Amino acid sequence: MSAVPVIAIDGPAASGKGTVAAAVARALGFHLLDSGALYRLVALAAMRSGVPLDTEAGLVPLAAGLDARFESGRVQLHGDDVTAAIRDEPVSEGASRVAVHAGVRKALLARQRAFRQPPGLVADGRDMGTVVFPDARVKVFVTASAEARALRRQRQLAERGQEADLGELLDEIRARDARDSRRAVAPLEPAPDAVTLDTTDLTAEAAAAFVLDRYARRAG
Repeated sequence: MSAVPVIAIDGPAASGKGTVAAAVARALGFHLLDSGALYRLVALAAMRSGVPLDTEAGLVPLAAGLDARFESGRVQLHGDDVTAAIRDEPVSEGASRVAVHAGVRKALLARQRAFRQPPGLVADGRDMGTVVFPDARVKVFVTASAEARALRRQRQLAERGQEADLGELLDEIRARDARDSRRAVAPLEPAPDAVTLDTTDLTAEAAAAFVLDRYARRAG
C-alpha cells in the first residue's frame, strides 16, 4: 500500500486540523482518517465499562477489541451511534489521557494504517506524520495560539447547545498540550520534514488551499 498517497495533518487540539483534513479529503476524493476519534472511542468505552483511564492493562483489551464503525459521517460503538457523544468535553479529555499509554497506541496502529486505501488518504491526528505514516507524501503540522483554540472550542460547544467557560477551556487546552507533547510514546511534535501552518488568523478555506497547493506541488 506504500504507493497509495497519504497527506498527514497533525497538530494540537482545536487547531483546525480536522476541518482542514476533511476539506482536503473532499477536494481530492481521498479517504479520511480521524485518528482522534479512535482514542475518543477508547475513552468512551472505558467510561461506560468503568475502566479507569490511567489503567493501561484494562484499556489495551478495549482498544484491541474496539467494535467501532465509521459510515456516512457517523460513528458507531457496539452498534450505538456515538457521533455526538465522542465530542463531549469529558470524552475529549479522556482521549488525551488514554493516548499516553503505549499499549493503547500499539493496539490502534494497524487499524489506523488500514485506512490507507486507493485513491489516497488524508490522515488527521497527533502522530500521523511521525509514527503512523512516516512515508506520507505531504506532512503538515497545523497549529494556532492557545487562546484562539480555546475560543474555537467554545464556539463548537455553543453550536451544540453546550455552555463552557473560556478560561477553563484555555486551561484544559494548555494541559492537553503539555500531556500530549511530554508523553513518552509518539509525543505531539512536527515531523522533521513537515511544514508548519499557523491557522490563528487563517480561514479554514485558506488553510485547506495551502495543503492542496502543497500536495499538487509534490504530486506534480
